[in-house]
Amino acid sequence: MPSVVAGITAGQAGRGELRHPHAYPRGVDTVDVGLFGPDSLTWRVHGDPVLAVGGIRALLLQALHPRAMAGVAEHSGFRGDPWGRLQRTAEYIGQISYAATVDAERAAARVRGIHRKLIASDPGTGDRFRIDDPELLLWVHCCEVDSFLSTTRRAGMPMTDGEADRYLTEQVTAAGLVGLPGDVVPASSVELAAYFDRVRVDLRLTAQARDAARFLFLPPMPTWVQWLTPARPAWGGLAGLGAALLPRWARRLYRLPGLPTTDVGASAAVRALRRSLLALPASVREGPHQKEARERLGKAAIA
Repeated sequence: MPSVVAGITAGQAGRGELRHPHAYPRGVDTVDVGLFGPDSLTWRVHGDPVLAVGGIRALLLQALHPRAMAGVAEHSGFRGDPWGRLQRTAEYIGQISYAATVDAERAAARVRGIHRKLIASDPGTGDRFRIDDPELLLWVHCCEVDSFLSTTRRAGMPMTDGEADRYLTEQVTAAGLVGLPGDVVPASSVELAAYFDRVRVDLRLTAQARDAARFLFLPPMPTWVQWLTPARPAWGGLAGLGAALLPRWARRLYRLPGLPTTDVGASAAVRALRRSLLALPASVREGPHQKEARERLGKAAIA
């Protein structure tokens, strides 16, 4: 099978995407830094300590699409193993963001292989549909990149509008890894806003979405964790912050306050959280894939 990355690069010609994989010259050899590399906006955004809050926002936003939510409810196993599902999602994002190209492609191939086998039922019509429907894949992608970008910028990450567009352009590659053609994926903030304007008519709070939101706010925890650690209130605070960071129209669908004052308060709260997390050592803040990538590139630099 031809390289996924090669196919994506060919499919995105003319949109201004960076070529992948990036490689830094080292004599006559090259060092594979993965799909994006340390100079990318992807490394900056996905390595930010408040990304987990953006992930919660993305899950709540994704749940408002009835078919996307039905697919999660029928196949993700989030009720039986919510922490495992969150861990697998974080693992995938870490792999495609920081792993060597072949490892990132392999991770994406596994996800595509799983999705192509799954069928779910529309909660409104009962019609059966494929989980890898391009419209659903695009919805999930847009919710993720919008949430990651919005959360980190509101938390105080220095970023120009041009850099925000560059991040979205880079993420066209990530969308291609799950099977989306580059020409349908928003590559700028203007295109992303237009996409959400188009799909809002299809969104609603279904019973499945309501249950998922409740479950996200109050996931099961071992009794000793609930009573002997601050995990329950800490998680509740993060989930509440993720909800408060949703767009006003999404909060209204959840019957949450859609007032401008909520936006101001949420921005202040996520800024305070980011400042406190940045005070921690990098060894605590950085995820395993980010650490492995830095180690890999560091070894190559001194080889």
